[in-house]
Amino acid sequence: MEAEYLEGKHALTEALAAHTPLHKIYVSGQVAADKRCAPLLDQARQQGIDIERVSKHELDARSVRGAHQGIVAEMAPYEYAGLPDLVQAAVGAENALIIATDHVTDAGNFGAIARSAEAVGACGLLIPNKRNAQINAAAYKTSAGAVAHLPIAREANLVRSLESLKKEGFWIVGASEKAPQNVWEASLSGRIVLVVGSEGEGLSRLCEETCDLLVSLPQVGKIASLNVAQATTAIAYEWMRQCNAT
Repeated sequence: MEAEYLEGKHALTEALAAHTPLHKIYVSGQVAADKRCAPLLDQARQQGIDIERVSKHELDARSVRGAHQGIVAEMAPYEYAGLPDLVQAAVGAENALIIATDHVTDAGNFGAIARSAEAVGACGLLIPNKRNAQINAAAYKTSAGAVAHLPIAREANLVRSLESLKKEGFWIVGASEKAPQNVWEASLSGRIVLVVGSEGEGLSRLCEETCDLLVSLPQVGKIASLNVAQATTAIAYEWMRQCNAT
């Protein structure tokens, strides 16, 4: 996996605030000697991140945007979980939630979904390894660091993974505007996988056909439906409400 680099003081400040795992920080001699940068570098050291002084030429070589301001941070590779890890997290639980994203590509939406998943106590996220937002600096930022506290499995075949989870006792619930019943009418408590679709097209045909149940959100307004992150949050909290009511 190719290393991801964050460039500039602002990017590093945000990464440290989100506790993004960083492998190393490379700084120029000028930045290392700048007292204004000392608090930022001290914060990095407190998080156990190595800091190495390098030449401008080396910083330029790691820079993509050419705006490193004398500081570049290298992200540590994210260690994805496997599907068995998500199943293991649900062992012994009467109620368990896994959220699966069917090609959610926007980093902001994906981060918000991860944040909501962590907030309601989900066992983890299931994502496809292509055409879906991945775990990078943007995901740490938009999830407010939630991805660091949530198992995330990345699989090549989402439909096959859903079928495997069915065999482990999970019901597959798809979020769809076309669903015949809304979340207030559906039984969501127990062990479920909530599958949410892409920003533009919703659930893919194969994922929709794999679902045991499709649900929508009730709506009385005239504007378009909620975006995928907002909808996921609403359904996840309805799952939690129903679980606590039983």
